[in-house]
Amino acid sequence: MSGSLFDPEKLGFDPDALRRRYREERDKRLRPDANEQYVEVAGEFSDFVDDPYVDEPDERAPLTDDSDVIVIGGGFGGLLMAARLRMAGVEDIRIVEKAGDLGGTWYWNRYPGAACDVESYIYLPLLEEVGTIPKEKYSRAEEIFDHARNLGKHFDLYRNAVFQTTVTEVVWDEDAARWVVHTNRNDCMRTRFLYMANGPLHRPKLPGIPGIDTFRGHTFHTSRWDYSYTGGDARGNLTGLGDKSVGIVGTGATAVQVVPHVGASAKQTYVFQRTPSSIFERHNRPTDPEWVRALEPGWQQARMDNFNLLVSGQSAEEDLVADHWTDTLRMAAQVIEETGVDSSALSPDQLSELFELGDMMKMQGVRDRVGKLVSDPKTAEALKPYYRLWCKRPCFDADYLDTFNRPNVELVDTHGKGVDRITDNAVIVDGVEYPVDCLIFATGFEVGTDYTRRSQYDAVGRNGLRLSEKWAEGFLTFQGFHTHGFPNLFTIHSAQGGFTPNYPHFLDQQARHLAHIVSHCLLNGIDTIEATQQAEDAWVEECLEKAQPALDFSRDCTPGYYNNEGNVGTRKALLSSAYGGGAIAYWKILEAWRESGEFTGLTMTQHAERPEAETDSEEGSCGGEHIDQ
Repeated sequence: MSGSLFDPEKLGFDPDALRRRYREERDKRLRPDANEQYVEVAGEFSDFVDDPYVDEPDERAPLTDDSDVIVIGGGFGGLLMAARLRMAGVEDIRIVEKAGDLGGTWYWNRYPGAACDVESYIYLPLLEEVGTIPKEKYSRAEEIFDHARNLGKHFDLYRNAVFQTTVTEVVWDEDAARWVVHTNRNDCMRTRFLYMANGPLHRPKLPGIPGIDTFRGHTFHTSRWDYSYTGGDARGNLTGLGDKSVGIVGTGATAVQVVPHVGASAKQTYVFQRTPSSIFERHNRPTDPEWVRALEPGWQQARMDNFNLLVSGQSAEEDLVADHWTDTLRMAAQVIEETGVDSSALSPDQLSELFELGDMMKMQGVRDRVGKLVSDPKTAEALKPYYRLWCKRPCFDADYLDTFNRPNVELVDTHGKGVDRITDNAVIVDGVEYPVDCLIFATGFEVGTDYTRRSQYDAVGRNGLRLSEKWAEGFLTFQGFHTHGFPNLFTIHSAQGGFTPNYPHFLDQQARHLAHIVSHCLLNGIDTIEATQQAEDAWVEECLEKAQPALDFSRDCTPGYYNNEGNVGTRKALLSSAYGGGAIAYWKILEAWRESGEFTGLTMTQHAERPEAETDSEEGSCGGEHIDQ
């Protein structure tokens, strides 16, 4: 910034030089195809989504019954939605889940080392309601999966739930005021209210590397870990890799947890990197029994709110979580202390620079840590991230960086361009061939692709309007949940909503809000509820306006799923963003809306009494009986 009050000599680094380096590293990675660079896991790649955790298919007859609520998805979004409905007195609920059990992301992520990178005391939802306390500050995947199932048992959500069931289409039956849910099991279920809680982290993402379909060795995605090949379990000891050369594509949060275990077991491990992650030490520890005994009712909500306040850039008297997520403000305070600047005299632009410098100082610490832990200078330099902290999700681990000191582990840095190609037995980078027996894709899940591509089904609303058509150029919603032309349908996602790094906190806020709406409808005999076109238009315009301040930040970031792989600034990208006013402001909007009791922006209708599910409309036709409670 021209005329900066912050002296580079006192800071210990040159902010302008660092900004230039950040832009250079970003530019290396920009691609015109953005999210289109990824291969869809369909056709010849469809085995990447097979469920390895189900021994036998669940045989059952097709369902044609009628319910008050169907929730599509059994991850934390669906579980919280169904649990909050139960708390509101709604009994007639069915969860439809494609996996073999509840859990969502934590059903699929069973790879060695899988764990949560947000503190478990705030990440695991409804701890007080269920009456459990996590074993450690950062829970391992198996404990999170168990907690998801405990939620299902505690709130009686297994009742009427169906698993190994993939929704293929949902169709609005106007005459009956019902959604008709079609599945791969020939189900034709009907429901008054439909929640699309598909979640963003369930459909594996594959890189569009030339030749990816030609590899003849063993291969799998980390979300479908093949222990029959690797041996071992979630704690490691992958004895099946002892005589194998293994390639790992990806260096995000999953790879950071997987690489130490593969590196400790395989004969040779190659880690193919396009962009290095920022690696913080996890500092995990067992839960202190004395701390637990001192907890008072409401402790979890207070802790979640405190965390969200701090990661939103606001201050609090105490940092209850006190980890690397929440200390950005402390870094800004350190800049003030080290430079001797009077913060009370700063202009808004200078305050913005202050926080940017705190960010730079924090990331400089990340890079310094790499140099201390990785012995080979070339490898260490390649592992140093050059971008601002919130451009990519931070990663946490104790062993990832140290693993590159092993003689059998090699980092293959692609200098931002990615792998050149894959052959039948090797990975090629810069003309060098790296022969591998096994290729593991630690490439995460589809996030920024079209909504109906990720959900793998479409919704047909009033007058045959398809959700894929309406949202072809971006999300069009009221408050992130409702879309005009699709009555009684609620979409659960972060687009146009209040995103926070503690995602279950955000999901619970949505669940509370929507449970309030549906319970009101059921108690008052309201058949349909739908966003007005005016309310939708106004919310969309507000989202576009609020997205602008964050645009420059996203534009300067290295590509990733946080900034739509660098494709920022388009109307579609802006409409897919979280509410730009932040989570706190968004939640206050929802709270005030509920407290008003006016249901502003929604049209509610009541119909004359009629037999349930007795219509014969063209697309939604199927008979049925009410679910037996």
